[in-house]
Amino acid sequence: MKAKILFVEDEHDLSLIVSDTLRQQGFDVVVAYDGIQGLAYFNACDPDIVVADVMMPRLDGFAMAKEIRRQSASVPIIFLTAKSTVDDVEAGFDVGANDYLKKPFELRELLVRVKALLRNVAKQADTPKVYNIGSYHFDVTNQILTFQRNETTLSHFESLVLEKLAENIGHTVNASELMIAVWQRDDPCNRNSLHGYIHKLRRVLRHDDRINIVNQRGFGYMLSVKNQDMR
Repeated sequence: MKAKILFVEDEHDLSLIVSDTLRQQGFDVVVAYDGIQGLAYFNACDPDIVVADVMMPRLDGFAMAKEIRRQSASVPIIFLTAKSTVDDVEAGFDVGANDYLKKPFELRELLVRVKALLRNVAKQADTPKVYNIGSYHFDVTNQILTFQRNETTLSHFESLVLEKLAENIGHTVNASELMIAVWQRDDPCNRNSLHGYIHKLRRVLRHDDRINIVNQRGFGYMLSVKNQDMR
């Protein structure tokens, strides 16, 4: 079965070029020209991945992505944008993007990133994961962290970071490895965002004082749980 891509872009010429290329590569492509139309098609077509511009009429890409994330924690989102500041990139990841491609871009690079994200989704679907972290129960698939029957829904990126740390509990994970796991590349502009997600995870894990996320300066982070068997 063909993977379905929702492509949301208000520049009609670019939309035509990209959608034709994606179809030639064997994808089923649904095209929308603004965020409102993109949301409508998302609900109607159930795409496997969303590729969207940020600056669009009626509803911008960030606002559209926020609503998509309320409905689906797992569908990958790639932003296309001419904006290049660290704040812009961080804002895109904060609303739930999986990747960020700056305009102008090569179609080959977009294809590589689309295929990589779809492979990751398929792998996660085949191997659902659950971790016990001290007194917490972490349901990776649903991005839910449970402590004494109290559930906390993690953001998409909080879940990705915690999953990587939980896979390596008791061992330091290189910061570059974490960023590649979350954003598919090691980009210096993501380092502050990574530190911010670590800070948020420390807060949600604070109810069990055996748990600590240790900052190994200049290298990475380690999830440590006293008296818990190492994985």
